[in-house]
Amino acid sequence: MLWDLLYPERVDGDLVLTSHLKDSVRDNAAPQYCQYCQVSRVGFESNNFLTQVLDPQYGMYIWPCAVVLAQYVWFYRNTVRGKTILEIGAGASLPGIVAAKCGGRVILSDGAEIQNCLDNCRLSCQINNLEDVSVIGLTWGQISPDLVLLPQIDIILGSDVFYEPKDFEDILTTVFYLMQKNPHVLFWTTYQERSADWSIEALLYKWNMECVHIQLETFNADEEHLAGSSLPGSHTVHMMIITRRTGIPSVTYS
Repeated sequence: MLWDLLYPERVDGDLVLTSHLKDSVRDNAAPQYCQYCQVSRVGFESNNFLTQVLDPQYGMYIWPCAVVLAQYVWFYRNTVRGKTILEIGAGASLPGIVAAKCGGRVILSDGAEIQNCLDNCRLSCQINNLEDVSVIGLTWGQISPDLVLLPQIDIILGSDVFYEPKDFEDILTTVFYLMQKNPHVLFWTTYQERSADWSIEALLYKWNMECVHIQLETFNADEEHLAGSSLPGSHTVHMMIITRRTGIPSVTYS
């Protein structure tokens, strides 16, 4: 079905995605040798969204969490429309691309020092004819001119950004800074359960934040195959919304 759209053998004469690479992506194992640009498609009902698989760096291909978060964005696309949205750690940028296609004013970001990830974001925008989507370098935990100059953000997207425990507080300090500009900003984030010992609860308390967990079945993401792909597969993925500790703002979903 749409697995061939998500990871096609060939798209418009572009490079062939070998079966070995396809198997490694399907099994959620980082490819060991792919250094080429691959065009991929993910289908959300009548729309297709293109992303890239470029190299073994884990920020450069689609993880299970990205498909779940993109499904959440698509499910609440009427809420996304017209909102100013920042995706952090965008990498392949699937959730942000979906948000832009749904009418959001999207800014994609990844580490300022990771040029190939930023180039990948720009390429995804180019392929999708999204000329109004900005791409900026944001290094978590650092106050940079690009961070300071950001407009007031309504929604922050982050798929599997809570991957390395050493980054957890840097991520939340960046989110905290954005909350100072807009106390009602919502941080929509998905994470894959990898260790029972990893938690952000104490850090949320430290930075005056709280979260609610969103059950996957409430937005039709409780299946092993979303958007016609084999992701998220059997991996345990969670969705949560982080806000300031004043309570989850009332948002009308339609």
